[in-house]
Amino acid sequence: MTSSVPPAGSTLSTSVDELLTAALERGGDSHETGRVIMTFREGAGDAGIQSLVSSGLQVADARDFSDQALAVEDAGDAEVLVFPEIGAAVMTGPAAEAHGMTAQSTLTANSPVGSIEPEYFAFADQGTVEAFGTRAPARGADGVSEYLRGFVQAAEVIARDLYNGREQRMAAEEEARALGTTWGLAACEVPPSTRTGAGVKVAVLDTGMDLQHPDFTGRALQFASFVGQPVQDLHSHGTHCIGTACGPKAPPGSTPRYGIAFGSSIFVGKVLSNTGSGTTASVLAGMNWAIANRCEVISMSLGSQSPEQAAYTAAGRAALTNGLLIVAAAGNASAVTGAPANSPTVMSVASVDRTLAPSSFSNFGKVEIAGPGRDVLSSVPRPTRYGTKNGTSMATPHVAGCAALWAQTSSSLRGMNLWRKLQETAKHLPHPASRVGAGLVQAP
Repeated sequence: MTSSVPPAGSTLSTSVDELLTAALERGGDSHETGRVIMTFREGAGDAGIQSLVSSGLQVADARDFSDQALAVEDAGDAEVLVFPEIGAAVMTGPAAEAHGMTAQSTLTANSPVGSIEPEYFAFADQGTVEAFGTRAPARGADGVSEYLRGFVQAAEVIARDLYNGREQRMAAEEEARALGTTWGLAACEVPPSTRTGAGVKVAVLDTGMDLQHPDFTGRALQFASFVGQPVQDLHSHGTHCIGTACGPKAPPGSTPRYGIAFGSSIFVGKVLSNTGSGTTASVLAGMNWAIANRCEVISMSLGSQSPEQAAYTAAGRAALTNGLLIVAAAGNASAVTGAPANSPTVMSVASVDRTLAPSSFSNFGKVEIAGPGRDVLSSVPRPTRYGTKNGTSMATPHVAGCAALWAQTSSSLRGMNLWRKLQETAKHLPHPASRVGAGLVQAP
């Protein structure tokens, strides 16, 4: 019988779910999609793009699309998709083979291409979730993506913590009701801050957002999808992260405050599908869009346990050059920090518990700062509306939200200056820097 699954990396329009299925079928290193990522040498982006065109390849340039919002799945017949803000491109597997541009290719010193790497899958930190005020866990992660992302151990650790810490979590919710704010916001000194994030653009690259969530009525929203699906979040991860970073100051009813930069402009980039799965290309497409729109803070609660990737490092460098800051989750594998947080130009965020001790699941090594990542209450898609999650994914938007508050205080706090300010003002914790970086992020 002939398989209906396309050959690995044969087109750019193949959906992430099809790529995942193909990866399972072919076996081997199934963390790779079959496509390649090219990163141009610094300052050689235009020359690199021209060299691709001159080679006869069909090239799609993000600059030809409104706000540079180009989904990989919408590339049509293109063999190469270029992200000019970053200086990187994704190429189909067959085109890479035909033009000698595989990950094993030897690049000359005068080539505008600085590196060629395999494209990897990227995943949301699935973690765990409980509806606010209930004891019922939500449905688990999709089995295929769970297998492929290599975070099974992390899921088991967090699930065990969920089971063993249920009473503590319920107590934390009761405490939040009494205080009027979540423990995470209180620990980060958010309630006393007079800043709102007004005038600051915060991009959250994730599974999208529940665009009709009542807590965000009237908010300035810009959104784009890079995975061939509507931005509407059918997963919950993205809505939860956006809630922490940019949620309201005063949610309705008895719901405690869970959002930080409630006056900021929200840029919703759907770079992961509704199964929580994406690829390096879809993530880069979202990063390119956020940089093109000059979002001062770019929050990424996603990744993989892969080595440092040159394209992510180039994206972080492009952001800093333009006065922007990318913060990313260190990961939940109880192992060394994964990509993209392991890039030197991306601020890596670890997780701490309510005691301000490093979370058992939190990755270590390259860590710049820490945020609250256990028993974190925030928004989730309707009809549930609110839920509790665990993970470095939850710690990251705490940092992003506080970064937006700091960015509002002075126009000089941009890019690397904002990075330094977050570290300089972090609350020192009695734990190794490899676990918590400079300490717990604090609001101005």
